[in-house]
Amino acid sequence: MLEQALVVEPVGEPEDDSLILEPSEEFVVSPAIQAITDRALTYLQTGCAVHLSGPAGTGKTTLAFHVAAQLGRPAVLLHGDHEFGSSDLIGRESGYRKSRLVDNYISSVVKLEEEGRPLWIDNRITTACRLGQTIIYDEFNRSRPEANNPFLSILSEGVLNVPRLHGRGEGYISVHPNFRAIFTSNPAEYAGVHRAQDALLDRVITIELGHYDRDTEIAITTSRSGLSHATAARIVDVVRLCRTEGRHPNHPTIRASIAIARVLAYRDAEVDAADPVFLWTCYDLLSPALRPEAGSAAVPVEQVVSLIQRACKDDRSIDRDLVLAASRSSEARSPRKAGS
Repeated sequence: MLEQALVVEPVGEPEDDSLILEPSEEFVVSPAIQAITDRALTYLQTGCAVHLSGPAGTGKTTLAFHVAAQLGRPAVLLHGDHEFGSSDLIGRESGYRKSRLVDNYISSVVKLEEEGRPLWIDNRITTACRLGQTIIYDEFNRSRPEANNPFLSILSEGVLNVPRLHGRGEGYISVHPNFRAIFTSNPAEYAGVHRAQDALLDRVITIELGHYDRDTEIAITTSRSGLSHATAARIVDVVRLCRTEGRHPNHPTIRASIAIARVLAYRDAEVDAADPVFLWTCYDLLSPALRPEAGSAAVPVEQVVSLIQRACKDDRSIDRDLVLAASRSSEARSPRKAGS
């Protein structure tokens, strides 16, 4: 999650799912983000497909929209889904058209001719290939690998193979020269995902994304919350230290910084371990990452207080009554073992 990347407007007929993407003035463009954007645009403008790969919270989808907006072409958004089949991507036969010709030119002779044919409905990939649109395929590895097979010929031969149209002389659709594809995936995810086929990965250029540098995270947090740069910096430092000391190097993400900042802005609270609003917000958002393992007992509030003080370089002693009140509440919310 980088920032709101664009303004989205529908384009075309009501059944047209394409969007016009316009860069948003609110999008945070730091040197790190601009460097990745330039790389992706270079690959796309030379006709290559781009794959943005990274853990949750690294702004893959937002960056994909931002890059697509720079291309200046209508875009189509797809979300990977286990239920997808090839027909959900390229199209299917839907309905039937029947025509009947009655020839009664000679009154004593009646000639009847009937013809029926199934109706073909293009789906998003086929439409994008025909019209030269940009496909943004978000979390593509949530779809079964065989569902993504149409991309193999699209990205290598520039041809979309539609077997059900062979009888009509349209079985092979030439891909428009302006067609572009941007894929995103989370390699750290394990639930509801599939291993992408090597043949597809070999046809794309993968850009590995990670958590952004401190200055970029501060800029994003400031933009999304309206807090001052100095206040956002202290929040980001707390979250980054938690990410370093927690059980998982990818959590918490920039989303935690944004959430904490928005709560503080709403409640007019301070970045101070002695501020109950800040303490509770940090505890609720950061303590899961500090647990030794998922589902284990809640961490002591003192551990979160220590984290905040070390990140903010605050060596004051915190009101013991505040910490004890927090501890009692956290114990009440901790999961109890069966039979206890």
